[in-house]
Amino acid sequence: MKLGTIAGVISLCAILFSGSVLAYDCNGLPDWKRQSYYQVDAEVQYQEVAYKNTGEPSKRDVPDQGYPWSVLGACESTGDGGGGGGGGGPVDPQPISIYGAWHCGNDYCTWSGVRDMAEFDLQNHWLIDREDNVTCDYQEPGTCNPSVNLVVLSFVHPLRLLHQTTDDQTLNGVPKGMTQKVVDYFKNQGVRVMLSIGGITYTDAWNQALAENAWQLGLNAAAVAGTLEVGIEIDYEENRNPNIQGLQTFIDAYRTAHEYDASGEDHAARLTIDLAAGDRWLVALTEYATAKWLNTNTPILDYANAMVTPRQPTADEAIANWQEHIDGKPQYDPPIPPLAPAKLTGSLWLTGRKPVPECVDFSKSLQAPNATGDYVQTVMPNGAGTTYGMLGYMFWAAECQGTRAACTTPQDNNTCEGGMGEASDYYNIPIPMPELRQN
Repeated sequence: MKLGTIAGVISLCAILFSGSVLAYDCNGLPDWKRQSYYQVDAEVQYQEVAYKNTGEPSKRDVPDQGYPWSVLGACESTGDGGGGGGGGGPVDPQPISIYGAWHCGNDYCTWSGVRDMAEFDLQNHWLIDREDNVTCDYQEPGTCNPSVNLVVLSFVHPLRLLHQTTDDQTLNGVPKGMTQKVVDYFKNQGVRVMLSIGGITYTDAWNQALAENAWQLGLNAAAVAGTLEVGIEIDYEENRNPNIQGLQTFIDAYRTAHEYDASGEDHAARLTIDLAAGDRWLVALTEYATAKWLNTNTPILDYANAMVTPRQPTADEAIANWQEHIDGKPQYDPPIPPLAPAKLTGSLWLTGRKPVPECVDFSKSLQAPNATGDYVQTVMPNGAGTTYGMLGYMFWAAECQGTRAACTTPQDNNTCEGGMGEASDYYNIPIPMPELRQN
């Protein structure tokens, strides 16, 4: 048994046998919650005993196991779970800034055909209308109440973008389906749009394009972003030997056209990166990106998305993965530094072989407050950044992301008003996306 646990048991036993001398008024004292983060001096009640954090910020340390918690006394009366618990108690939830979905179109992320916009609206209306509002008309700007504030059209082929290819699927390097009409479908209702370059299927194409002319690739990406007035997401999933210097050159070229814009007003200046769910895959990319591009002193990229795992995780698994980014990996060589919570979103699956709660039932989903929601809104920085709470959530993926997955469409009885739509109401997702925290 650990010394901290022994000390906790001894303290608890002393309380239980000491009578009323150490009784403590627990009215208004919040119940301890596993998903909440507690600062030093926080007071909570747990199993009718009051505790105070006297050690260090606590993540998931159960109070009756000792350090960093100290016993205050047995509760005279059980609190109602409300109240602030004194100075240093659980923080107020940080508003969610980013609530978005990757979008794969109707052909499994190739976007190879031009869409009829009436048909596109039929399949995707839930994204711009969380409440099935009869007054929502995609052709009339500002008439809808969207379920999301960000859509990322996925994917652009890196080598075709470099060569500005025109063929049966591509026009000047961009998939034919990623048109201004599709972009404006979302932007007219206040939803920000980005294009994702890469994806795991196009990893070799990333390697080829970076080796051939990384600078020109960055300029071409910047030109597309400027023309469509969208941001760009880097999805480079080379795990073994990524071309870091090539990617640095790509980013440098992009920033010559669109400088970093903390205000977010220049949509084409929004440049982000996808990293693994935690810090144990894409290690070299994660180390360099966290240290060089995502630091809060001289940021180059706006933020990182922690991508989805191969299957939908449990709440504890998702939290553990995201916490790896926030803690870093100091034991690695070279070490991965901690990432500021204000530079991170967490990702969940939106659909599977059949509809899942993220899409159809918010109360049972992993984004619910009693699953990962409290964590996302309250996680403390651990060596990087000064503000608590991640930026928000991303979901994989809208419409048809794979041949083995249900599409998020009416035909599959899988539109997401009951999941993401309900969550947008609960979390009061801002439309349009606000200026992002920078630290």
